[in-house]
Amino acid sequence: MSLADNIFIDMCRDILENGVSTEGEKVRPHWEDGSSAYTVKKFGVVNRYDLSEEFPAITLRKTAIKSCTDEMLWIWQKKSNNIHELHSHVWDEWADESGSIGKAYGYQMGVKHPYKEGMMDQVDRVIYDLKHNPFSRRIMTNMYVHQDLCEMNLYPCAHSMTFNVTQKRGKDKLTLNAVLNQRSQDVLTANNWNVCQYAVLLHMLAQVCDMEAGELLHVIADAHIYDRHIPLVEELIARETHPAPKLWLNPEVKDFYAFTRNDVRLDNYVTGPQITNIPVAI
Repeated sequence: MSLADNIFIDMCRDILENGVSTEGEKVRPHWEDGSSAYTVKKFGVVNRYDLSEEFPAITLRKTAIKSCTDEMLWIWQKKSNNIHELHSHVWDEWADESGSIGKAYGYQMGVKHPYKEGMMDQVDRVIYDLKHNPFSRRIMTNMYVHQDLCEMNLYPCAHSMTFNVTQKRGKDKLTLNAVLNQRSQDVLTANNWNVCQYAVLLHMLAQVCDMEAGELLHVIADAHIYDRHIPLVEELIARETHPAPKLWLNPEVKDFYAFTRNDVRLDNYVTGPQITNIPVAI
């Protein structure tokens, strides 16, 4: 069993056994048939993954590493808000007729801001500081920009990253760690997807900054399981587990903007069957 499996199973059990229900409350999400999508939720879930020990892909079912990497690069590298630049359809429900999701996600990452070193967007600033000021306590990003919320088709869920560099005893290379902050998460559909894509991001940034990948701390303010997902989650966490896969990241790439989804692979990835036809609340 991988550590990621342990974390996922324990988190789901805790939500199901100790969470609170939103049934009967006024909620925004709804099902395709128009009925309200209620949840069982826990406040303040914190999960810690040591990327130097294993890659945190669960084995209970397959997490599509190229697809989740593609979405991460769409936001962090392409800095796009148009679904036509994605290879998947995860954002189709929130796009307008032109394919735009508004001033959300990648749009915010591409906005340039003035610094004493010049005009930079948030991604370029992170890379600059990791290379020139690695022990700064100010290396972070934020996509939850209040002045633009009214022009976002969906408010950012995973909304900020804080990077922190440490020096391990006896190691020449520095270690890159990060905190992923998420205001809300649909645990069944998105939990391991988000964990894997931000683990890949951390590995990529570590590689281009000549560091080693360290810990990823995932903080979820509202971790929830939708009412129609409960039997699916119960079946999923009862499954057999397998050893964690190994991440292959193309070692030839030294520029963050040169990475593609094909530069990532999971080796020895043995999983349970995929869950199909998961109802998605919108």
